[in-house]
Amino acid sequence: MATQILSTQLDAASAALDEVLDFQHPADVVLSAFFRAQRQLGSADRAFTAEAVYGVVRHLRQLRRVAGDNVGPRKLVLAWLLRIEGYSIRQIEPLLSTGERQWLAEVKAAATDAATLAERCDLPDWLAERLLAQYEEPYLLALADSLNKPAPMDIRVNPLKLERDALLSRLASDKIDAAAGSYSPYAVRLSARTPLQRHPLFLDGSIEVQDEGSQLLAVLLGAKRSEMIADFCAGAGGKTLLLGGMMRSTGRLYAFDVSDKRLARMKPRVARSGLSNVHPVAIAHENDARIKRLAGKMDRVLVDAPCSGFGTLRRNPDLKWRQSEAGLGELVQRQASILASASRLLKPGGRLVYATCSLLREENDAIVDAFLAAHPEFQEESASAVLAAQKINLDTGTRLRLTPLEHGTDGFFAAVLTRKANPVAAEAS
Repeated sequence: MATQILSTQLDAASAALDEVLDFQHPADVVLSAFFRAQRQLGSADRAFTAEAVYGVVRHLRQLRRVAGDNVGPRKLVLAWLLRIEGYSIRQIEPLLSTGERQWLAEVKAAATDAATLAERCDLPDWLAERLLAQYEEPYLLALADSLNKPAPMDIRVNPLKLERDALLSRLASDKIDAAAGSYSPYAVRLSARTPLQRHPLFLDGSIEVQDEGSQLLAVLLGAKRSEMIADFCAGAGGKTLLLGGMMRSTGRLYAFDVSDKRLARMKPRVARSGLSNVHPVAIAHENDARIKRLAGKMDRVLVDAPCSGFGTLRRNPDLKWRQSEAGLGELVQRQASILASASRLLKPGGRLVYATCSLLREENDAIVDAFLAAHPEFQEESASAVLAAQKINLDTGTRLRLTPLEHGTDGFFAAVLTRKANPVAAEAS
């Protein structure tokens, strides 16, 4: 960040933060609308505004503890500059009123020794309590710290168009510092966030922006040529595109989603990618008749279930303030229903991957355990063994568990389930 901050930048950041803090809509959506309405802001003003808004949202508990529960957006931005970004009062003094100088001196001197665990983690109380039931306190503090840092920028090659080594060579020639991912054979990590929307390789569909952990969910499914595969909660199609490339644009790949808008955003991406085997299907719900007609026909099914998204707090820090305990209960019910419905698509011997970008046991292990108990015709495979068969050295146990702390990816969970080849015998047993 620049050492000198302009008054107009502080004003813009405060105004944008004021709109974000009601947490009625995703922060990125609110910021996009704010910037469209404030066209006079230059690129430096926008960059500072976005960084300040996300910085405050990431550390809201800590900042409110030292600055006061009822302070407004402007003071929260000032506290963030002082306590999180390391600015001195002297550096930002030209921006301050007389009253703010005294207040900020008190903020600088405020102690945090008596902070609660939730405040130290910058999490709501209910979420910190749930995570503490899963992790030891020192690990949880380290995990929370990793979730409160901005995510790196990962991209993925389209296997239909480009090899990873060729991409790395091209990026080097373009003076973009990058390295191969640690796990996914398609992943490349950039050393700095770089706008790629106008890069020729992005425009022709050779690359996509996608977290390495997200890529591994598609890799875990193990899509092959000429198969029938369903991406049950396809969204805007990030994993759909990778699955289609792994299939070499053969077979049939159904992209189901309940949102027409998300599927509409997928269409230009599919066109750029060169895939011809993707079939987007808008459904009303998980038990839609169009799904029932395909029962027992799929070789593989990916269920990247709607979830709390707490594994993606590096990118979406507002989620921890927008989600609630009541909302989590509704999500868990929906996840169980979606998994049960998606499982009916699978033919005997087929593979299903249930995945979320959540860290919570309720959305992950509890869903899979309940499903397996109710469906003896399914059995579980080791996710680590499935990856090892693809020469990916990543052992997290029977179920895939990724965190930014241990793996440098977003937080993900996945379980690999197969329908037994002889369901009649399975039911009899």
